[in-house]
Parts: sequence; structure tokens; C-alpha cells
Amino acid sequence: MKFNSLAKTLVLGLAVLLATGAFASNKSSVHFEQAVAINGQQVAAGNYTLRWEGSGSDVQLSVMQGKKEVAKTAAKLVELDRASSTDAVVLNNTSGTPSVQQFRFGGKKTAINLESGDRASMSGSAK
Repeated sequence: MKFNSLAKTLVLGLAVLLATGAFASNKSSVHFEQAVAINGQQVAAGNYTLRWEGSGSDVQLSVMQGKKEVAKTAAKLVELDRASSTDAVVLNNTSGTPSVQQFRFGGKKTAINLESGDRASMSGSAK
């Protein structure tokens, strides 16, 4: 009887731990020192939360400021040769406006590449 109760507790604890780990891996914070473009959508300097969902390597990336979705775009999860040492944003500045090409996460071999052919969609009203 005591073993059965202990087993149930361990299974429940493991389930909560795995669910928390899976949720945490689909969310990250980012700070932009200057305004950037995310697949054509202008995003002002500031603090944001990245959230992504999807199956396999194809994901939908949402850029959130608080509870407000600022931009949403198609993206791809890619494996890096080695883990990034810090969180990083890879920018392309060839057009004069910095545009986000990739998000890297410290200690992880996974990065998010933005699909350059797609345009980000804006949620809410523009000011």
C-alpha cells in the first residue's frame, strides 16, 4: 500500500516536471537595444518574450510585449554545431534597418531561423 502511494507521487511529480520543462523550452526573453525588423514588421526597442509552437522544425514564432502579441511569423528550429555560449540575436543590416535572422539561446544547440520569404503579421492596432 505504501509503495503504491509512493509510486503515484513519483509519477505525478515526474509528469509535472516534464510538462514544465516542455513549456519552458518554447519560451524565451529577448531585449532589443534598437528598433529591428522581424520579417518586415518593425519592432521597437525594448523587452519581449518569444513564444513558439509547432511540430518538427516548422514553428510559429510570436513576439510578445507583456500580453500583447507584437508580431507573429513562420520560423524554423535548427540544430547548431555547438551550443551557443549566451543568448544572442543575429541581425542583418544590409538594407539599413537591422533585421532579425536568428535567435540563439545560451547553453542550447537549438536556434530559431526566421523565414526570410514570409512577412510577419501584426496583431492589434498600429499606432
